[in-house]
Amino acid sequence: MCQTEGKGGELRAYLALEDGVWFEGEGFGAPAERGGEVVFNTSMTGYQEIFTDPSYAGQMVCLTSAQIGNYGANAWDDEAERPHIEGLIVREFSELASNWRSQEDCGRYLARHGIPGIAEIDTRALVRHLRDQGAQRGILAVSGTALDPEKLTARARALPVMLGLDLARNVTTAKAYDWQTRPAPDQYEPAAEALEHPFRVMAYDFGIKRNILRQLAAHGCQVRVVPAQTSAEEILAWKPDGLFLSNGPGDPEPLAYAQQNLRAMLGRLPIFGICLGHQLLGLALGGRTYKLKFGHHGGNHPVRQSATGQIEITAHNHNFAVDPDSLPAAEVELTHFDLNDGTLEGLRHRSWPLFSVQYHPEAAPGPHDSHYLFSDFVQLMRDWRTAHP
Repeated sequence: MCQTEGKGGELRAYLALEDGVWFEGEGFGAPAERGGEVVFNTSMTGYQEIFTDPSYAGQMVCLTSAQIGNYGANAWDDEAERPHIEGLIVREFSELASNWRSQEDCGRYLARHGIPGIAEIDTRALVRHLRDQGAQRGILAVSGTALDPEKLTARARALPVMLGLDLARNVTTAKAYDWQTRPAPDQYEPAAEALEHPFRVMAYDFGIKRNILRQLAAHGCQVRVVPAQTSAEEILAWKPDGLFLSNGPGDPEPLAYAQQNLRAMLGRLPIFGICLGHQLLGLALGGRTYKLKFGHHGGNHPVRQSATGQIEITAHNHNFAVDPDSLPAAEVELTHFDLNDGTLEGLRHRSWPLFSVQYHPEAAPGPHDSHYLFSDFVQLMRDWRTAHP
């Protein structure tokens, strides 16, 4: 099956999926060939935060917003030290950057980091295909000459599948560091908690986003970020008030080292997990995870709180989920569910001081409905500190 569209730009771009569907369009960014799992994101803004989210390692992203690049790029909106997407797929790419915060046009930003992009294709057709057939491996190639889509398809089929991949090893920090909030034109003001006694938080980096660290700092946390394989003994020796489990890419099941370390700390200090951290916590509690057909990626997912019935509009970026039926009901409370497909989005232990959510309360990009969870974590640490002086 062949689908083509384009205006005949100087750089040609090809996107070939493993099932034989391919697209031809205009190239931008780096003249390079990259491969990965192809997914789509429904966020309307925040493309730079998406580019730099380490949870996208090993994936190429199709953005459903009609035009991308029009407000450029800047140093403050990076969620990591570099982009982690393998490639970018859009309907229309703007060479013009018009925003007072812009420091660089988006095309140059992607080219500088070696990321290829394809534009002027029917992204609606691609999204419908991924929705119906599921996320697929693909090759995105940008070149000054014509390429053979069948050869690209063969290379796509040779790529590793996401199931069974430990990608956290590839994105975690090489050594521990203390987070220092970086100044920005729209920096968060410290919350009331930050004006009192700071809470010492150890944060596992499975692919942590900077806005998580900003939020923790704004809520009165002194944060030390540590590599994904840091032992439980080393964590506890620092005597933190709480442990944070970050987001990250890939399949949570192969991270046996993380699950083992978490089991050694359950019930010994407050724990808060997000995204991959939520999945790892579910596994440590005896649950199972499974891969979603095409994942959740976007800033408009409705999530319901089980206890109150309240609805939050939330930011999502995950390909795996925790099976709610696999968790011990006598020990684990299921706190949040996705209203689109019923996916488990949050859990809390009935006895131990721990909770987690599958979605992203730090947003970046996305709505701020769930910022309260950082205050909940601070309160959990405050209660624990009172009970264990």
